[in-house]
Amino acid sequence: MFKRMLSAFGVGGPTVDTVLDSPHAVPGQVITGQVRIQGGSSDATIDQVVLSLVTRVEVESGDHEFGGTAEFLRVVVAHGVRVTAGQPLAVPFQLPVPWETPITTVGGANLHGMTVGVRTELVISGAPDKGDLDPIAVSPLPSQDRVLDAFGALGFQFRSADVEAGRIHGVHQDLGFYQEIEFFPPSRFAGRINQVELTFVANPHELVVVLEADRRGGMFSSGGDSFGRFALSHQDAMGVDWASEIDGWLAQVAERGGHSAFGGQPGYGQQHGYQQHGYGHDEHHRRGPGMGAVVGGVAAGVVGGMVLGEVVDEVGDAFEDEGEDFAGEE
Repeated sequence: MFKRMLSAFGVGGPTVDTVLDSPHAVPGQVITGQVRIQGGSSDATIDQVVLSLVTRVEVESGDHEFGGTAEFLRVVVAHGVRVTAGQPLAVPFQLPVPWETPITTVGGANLHGMTVGVRTELVISGAPDKGDLDPIAVSPLPSQDRVLDAFGALGFQFRSADVEAGRIHGVHQDLGFYQEIEFFPPSRFAGRINQVELTFVANPHELVVVLEADRRGGMFSSGGDSFGRFALSHQDAMGVDWASEIDGWLAQVAERGGHSAFGGQPGYGQQHGYQQHGYGHDEHHRRGPGMGAVVGGVAAGVVGGMVLGEVVDEVGDAFEDEGEDFAGEE
């Protein structure tokens, strides 16, 4: 964050600069850094130093969709900070990254449209003074990386990614939103599957993988959405043949119109101790906004065979026009 003067103290007041030890993060880990305050022309007191994590979230309202920044973690890192005139002061901090934090980078390539940032807020005489955002690059967990590698190996092509307000039916969530990563399907499903959307919901013990396939209707069949849900421990996820599982599920969706179970090998789920669920056309699978509304654009790089396009914006650009703020959940 660029050093800025605290407007509440007027000309000659303290300045503040938030410095992250690293701009890279992983869900479930900790971001560290310092809020550096430089004393101004006279002594000053800051009631609270507050740090939060924010992301851009899309909200559906009737036939319309609008976006804004949602705060999904808020931590008071210091109380009653006394700033001496002309003297520097550093407030160290540790900021836990929630397990459901959206992924913003894969294999070092930014997912276009995805933004997560650290915002610094100073409370002075009861009034908040919100600063700019420091973008952070959130990489997948190893278990999530295995799934993304399988998408690449199967020939899926990245289309777009965004974060939707709402909850997924049957899946426990700590946050009031979920990330959608949207792909064009492999060429062998052309004409039968329009797109596939991938959502991760993680916690310290489990990874839930939710897939939605948009089936294309034909002369003698109707289109619609088909869902698959796959839940297992992070350790078990590292040993799953995800390419086989995803390919088998998608083949059943394409052939049977969505009335499929998740998993390509009979009994495989029971053998490896995970839960597998199949869904047909299910309008009630997600409460609140449904899957499908995505931010246009592509990301850069080639990850495990996944074809990604060129980056056209920097990670922080989406925060320039923040629009409306939404209250997030901790």
